[in-house]
Amino acid sequence: MKINKPIILASGSPRRLEIMHKHGLEPLVKPASVRETIPEYKSIEEVPMYLALIKGLNVLEETDLKEGIIISADTIVYLGDLKGPGTIMGKPADFQEAWSMLTILRSASHYVITGICLIDIASGIKRVSNEITQVWFKDFSDEELTAYLNTDEAYDKAGAYAIQGTFGKYVSHFDGSYDNVVGFPWEKIEKELLLL
Repeated sequence: MKINKPIILASGSPRRLEIMHKHGLEPLVKPASVRETIPEYKSIEEVPMYLALIKGLNVLEETDLKEGIIISADTIVYLGDLKGPGTIMGKPADFQEAWSMLTILRSASHYVITGICLIDIASGIKRVSNEITQVWFKDFSDEELTAYLNTDEAYDKAGAYAIQGTFGKYVSHFDGSYDNVVGFPWEKIEKELLLL
């Protein structure tokens, strides 16, 4: 994909940067600095869109560039009905929290929802949308879970796992975008880029 203006990735995620590199883009990396507070009135599908928007706006305020496109994203793991009550699973603070998350997700399905925000610096046009993927986990033993949680992989990931990491072998199947589960739904982002 060819874009003739600077691209700013408002994220420090190595996985998001890797996906951009894979598609031939070399963005400037400017992680947003915002407090991720979720307003109570947002639906679950709007939560990551709102968080992606405030990240994008933060980087817009901080940049000296007069043109370019800011791309921000926020990914949540959600257990429950999209239209009803449920639980957002963030990054686990410790072994016990990661254990609780993954035992709840064992042999069940959950949703990965990524909000994306693209801002054209020159025009101020903003495009905010989301991508939703449903993911099913296989059964796994307590011993397998303990071995996994004794690695570093679980602790900087929403829901305590990465589909592209070692825990990916416990993913039975998914309905939707693989890149979305990684945290950066490239097909959706590409379509949004073409509309700016």
